[in-house]
Amino acid sequence: MVRDELQQASDTLREASELVDEETQQRLYDQSNQLAELATRDTDPDHGRLDRHMNVLHELGRELDGEASELVQSARNSVKEYRKTVPGV
Repeated sequence: MVRDELQQASDTLREASELVDEETQQRLYDQSNQLAELATRDTDPDHGRLDRHMNVLHELGRELDGEASELVQSARNSVKEYRKTVPGV
């Protein structure tokens, strides 16, 4: 099972990572890898975990500008859209 929104967020963060410094690039890679893993797990991630990713992406987006910031915001929106489909809260 692939969760398309989470995979899209991961891919978008990889694209953003090409536009930033090395330290920020590593942070984006970390988020990208974690989202890619969530996209292919057998179980749905919980709201808390998704919320943590959204918070990290919000902070990263605020630290960046231009296209990199827009891409991070797009990734965050993908996670947000997926989160709407998760049962619970």
